[in-house]
Amino acid sequence: MSMFLDTAKIKVKAGNGGDGMVAFRREKYVPNGGPWGGDGGRGGNVVFVVDEGLRTLMDFRYNRHFKAESGEKGMTKGMHGRGAEDLRVRVPQGTTVRDAETGKVLTDLIEHGQEFIVAHGGRGGRGNIRFATPKNPAPEISENGEPGQERELQLELKILADVGLVGFPSVGKSTLLSVITSAKPKIGAYHFTTIVPNLGMVRAQSGDSFAVADLPGLIEGASQGVGLGTQFLRHIERTRVILHIIDMSASEGRDPYEDYLAINKELESYNLRLMERPQIIVANKMDMPESQENLEEFKKKLAENYDEFEDLPAIFPISGLTKQGLATLLDATAELLDKTPEFLLYDESDMEEEAYYGFDEEEKAFEISRDDDATWVLSGEKLMKLFNMTNFDRDESVMKFARQLRGMGVDEALRARGAKDGDLVRIGKFEFEFVD
Repeated sequence: MSMFLDTAKIKVKAGNGGDGMVAFRREKYVPNGGPWGGDGGRGGNVVFVVDEGLRTLMDFRYNRHFKAESGEKGMTKGMHGRGAEDLRVRVPQGTTVRDAETGKVLTDLIEHGQEFIVAHGGRGGRGNIRFATPKNPAPEISENGEPGQERELQLELKILADVGLVGFPSVGKSTLLSVITSAKPKIGAYHFTTIVPNLGMVRAQSGDSFAVADLPGLIEGASQGVGLGTQFLRHIERTRVILHIIDMSASEGRDPYEDYLAINKELESYNLRLMERPQIIVANKMDMPESQENLEEFKKKLAENYDEFEDLPAIFPISGLTKQGLATLLDATAELLDKTPEFLLYDESDMEEEAYYGFDEEEKAFEISRDDDATWVLSGEKLMKLFNMTNFDRDESVMKFARQLRGMGVDEALRARGAKDGDLVRIGKFEFEFVD
């Protein structure tokens, strides 16, 4: 089994806030001691941290659930509970994180040490010391901790490379990578020898260095899933220059120019923006018979079918076997990289809007529906947050929650929907009678 994995779906759960405490001061010589219950601690965040030593998402194949610790409960003497440590999860450079439900990009992690909070921990609930007022100097009210954020994430690894090698199987991509870098890709005289991307560093004669990725061979129909499909084309999205390798010897009976058109069509089908990247055409296997004749025919067809107002892509004849023409190719690639800017992978429509942890005034605070058993059901993000943070073991906390519901207009809305005295109302698994 290949140890390379470039996609994963995981679930993350931040820690809940600790519950606030109800306590009263009970000390000798301190008459009428007041409330003394402290707040709960904050729940731990789930944080992704970029580690340049990782090269694959294989760790996420066997561990798909990540849960941070919850905060400690509040204590007596007004002491706060301890906040939980953040759960730090290491990911490789080039990891894109999406919300699996919405498909929106949360972050693109490309720099070593870069951190991003993918799930925020809940704040601690307030203890009864926070609710003391002149009218109620000894409240028996506390809050439960806020639930931590929970979400399902889709991870995609897009390796960091400046240059991508593309072309049909067996055109010499792996051989080229092996002679211009220290990488040792598998090389064989059969199709799809390369089944995972390989990465290597190149140093040109000019002294410039850059990273090159050899991608598994494409074939016609790859965008429809033929061969290895386009499952590895995501790795070319970060590249700035494409080296289009063509077998100019036509050793497998294909026409080099038709190969060139077919591969570009697959790149365009996968992602239109890939065609924005400048291409260098690498005419490989020039040590073979008939290669020179095929190259002349290729240049002729390319010139005939190219727009007269567009610049023809540069063509570099080489031989990966004899190393002919490699120095010139690498210097030209380095020069092209110097004047080619980075390409923006995601625009604003792809990115999730910056998180807002309050409530939108235009958003409904609650929704009312009715179950088959005629029970009224209350739901809604704001209402459920108040519900989850209510301590139902304390009568005063329950009465406070009832006042909050009334202030939100729940009573009036139920009455308008036809709720009668004695009707059952359900919030989550909690049920109570409606009192008109």
